[in-house]
Amino acid sequence: MLPLETIPAGSAVLRLPNEGDAGDVARACADPDVVRYIPLVPSPYSRDDALYWITKAVPATWEAGGADFLIADGASGGALGTVGLKPPDRFGNSEVGYWLAPWARGRGVATEAVRALSAWGFAHGLPRITLLADVENVPSQRVAMRSGFTLEGVQRGAAGGRDGRRVDLTAYARLAGDPGDPVTPYLPFLPGGFPGGELTDGVVRLTPLTTDDAEECHRLRTVPDVAASRVPPAPVTYAATLDVCRRNGHLWLAGRQAEMAIRDARTGALAGDVQLSNVVPPLDQAMVGYSLHPEFRGRGFTARAVRLLADWAFASTPLRRLVAGTAPGNTASHRVLERAGFTRELLVRGLLPGPDGTRVDDLQWARSR
Repeated sequence: MLPLETIPAGSAVLRLPNEGDAGDVARACADPDVVRYIPLVPSPYSRDDALYWITKAVPATWEAGGADFLIADGASGGALGTVGLKPPDRFGNSEVGYWLAPWARGRGVATEAVRALSAWGFAHGLPRITLLADVENVPSQRVAMRSGFTLEGVQRGAAGGRDGRRVDLTAYARLAGDPGDPVTPYLPFLPGGFPGGELTDGVVRLTPLTTDDAEECHRLRTVPDVAASRVPPAPVTYAATLDVCRRNGHLWLAGRQAEMAIRDARTGALAGDVQLSNVVPPLDQAMVGYSLHPEFRGRGFTARAVRLLADWAFASTPLRRLVAGTAPGNTASHRVLERAGFTRELLVRGLLPGPDGTRVDDLQWARSR
């Protein structure tokens, strides 16, 4: 068994909960984010549920070889959340889990708690600790990275959501011998964070794609000339579009791609999309792609969006080179890239898959820092 002791965690302490914490625990577990991302938590959550956790569930976890703590404010002693280690599996590995009360967020408390508990677990012989988070739970993934955990992949349909659908889990892990240094995302979020960040020049706004954009985004992706320019040029389902929106924050944090909506700055309407993809960190290179609703074309929106994206990428990320590809006859797209500062580099014949088994030439463009 792990030792029953209090653990310092920056501005907080990790201690055993007591019955006096039941009110705060019940209030915190009514929070929509706790309800959404921890589907096994009862909803609605009562004080009796909190007392059961304190008097029954917590002792059972400790008896089984795990550990459950209350995250308490170091000064007042008030409840801020919970953090715990599951009983080790047959290989001695554990899993860390936590939730944070709404009144404790935005202060780095969760990161301090996870870092402290992980160090404590390693000091008591754990060889490996995993952290699993819903693919849409961007704050929890940021805690994992700031706590020195490495992204290992996505477990498809690994958990059940409260609405009955299966949800994907991001899998992070830290080994006892890892340095535990915070992991800096290769692609930072836009100013203002995720999902509220944006870039704007007063005419267009770029905002991260979210599930709220799924219907409009899918309408865009089914426009015939937009669908025809996809690689490969195949029909896209609404489910696939929704999945792109759900995974956007995760893929952004993972440094693989960043999907943004192009919006009319005056009305807020979704006019198109623009993205960084095919990110190659060893080369500090990424690809730019874009599309626009027909009703917004001819107003310079796309060139403005690509310019905003490129300027941000060179100012805020390690990227030194952006590339793009167009059909040789797509003069409208050529003008977009020229106005955004890109230079025509070469024509690659038969590079891309076309309709009915054909191959399509790709005219390639680039802009460097």
